[in-house]
Amino acid sequence: MEENMDNPNYKSGFVAIVGRPNVGKSTFLNRVIGQKIAIMSDTAQTTRNKIQGIYTTDEAQIVFIDTPGVHKPKHKLGDYMVKSALSALNEVDAVLFMINAAEKRGAGDNFIIDRLKDVKAPVYLLINKIDQIHPDDLLPIMEQYKTAIPWKAVYPISALEGNNVDDFLSDLVDQMPNGPQYYPEDQVTDHPERFVVSELIREKIFMLTREEVPHSVAVEIESMKQEDADHVHIEATIIVDRPTQKGIMIGKGGSMLKKIGTLARRDIEHLLGSKVYLQLWVKVQPNWRDKSTLLKSYGYRKDDL
Repeated sequence: MEENMDNPNYKSGFVAIVGRPNVGKSTFLNRVIGQKIAIMSDTAQTTRNKIQGIYTTDEAQIVFIDTPGVHKPKHKLGDYMVKSALSALNEVDAVLFMINAAEKRGAGDNFIIDRLKDVKAPVYLLINKIDQIHPDDLLPIMEQYKTAIPWKAVYPISALEGNNVDDFLSDLVDQMPNGPQYYPEDQVTDHPERFVVSELIREKIFMLTREEVPHSVAVEIESMKQEDADHVHIEATIIVDRPTQKGIMIGKGGSMLKKIGTLARRDIEHLLGSKVYLQLWVKVQPNWRDKSTLLKSYGYRKDDL
C-alpha cells in the first residue's frame, strides 16, 4: 500500500455501482478505468460477481465495485447475485445508483431505492444512456426520481459516449476522504487474471448465442500456463444446462466454438500482452445454477451463497 507521504491531500475510497440489470454499469466501469475489465452485453444479468475496478490519478484512487443487476431471483445463482449486489452497499464511501434513461421507473428501481434509504454513505443518481433519448425527455425523468431519497447529486450521463462522465468523476473525487493509495497505479482490477479471462470468454458466448443459451452458461479455466516469454496456453470448459445447448455452443462442424475462441482470444491477448493459444471444451452439467457446490467451484464465492 502506498502511503503518499508527499501528498497529504491524496483522496481514496470505495464506491459501489448498483442498478437494475442492463442499465450500463459495466460499460460505465470500463469507461472510467479505460479498458475492459467487466463484460458488456445487451443481455440482462451478465455480471455475476462484484468486480472491482481501480481508478488512479496523481490526486486520488477510487476502487469501484460493479455489482450484479438487482432482480427477482429464480434460482440459487440469482439469490447469490442479488445478495452480492446489496452487500456492497455496506462497504463503501459512496453509492452510485444507475438508471436507464430510456426505461420508465419500475418495481426494480423502487426495490433498490427502498434499500438505499438505509445507506449512510452519500448516494448519487446517474441517469445513463442519455444518448438514446431526446433532450426534452430528460427533465421529466429527473422529476420522477427527485424526491425518492436525498441524492448527493444527480448526473445525466452516457457511459457509452462519455457525456458528463469526467465532470462526475471530478465531483466524486472531491467527495472522497483523504487516504492512502491501496493499489499500485498500474493495477486496474483486484480480480485474478483467470477470472477476467473466464469473463471475456463468457462475454463472447452472450454476444454470439444471444437468447439461445441465455444465463445457463459458466466458464471454468482448467489451466493457464506461460509456455515461454511470449505465449500463454489456456484450457477452458464451457458449462451448460442441457445437451441441446451443447450442440448450439459447438455449432455445425465446431463453427460456433471456433468463433467464440477467436473473438475471446483477441481480448485475452490484449489483457495479458502475450500471444494466446486457447482450447475450449463444452460440458453438460444439468441444473448447475441450483447446486451450491457447483456454484462455488465455478467461482461464486462461498460467503455470498
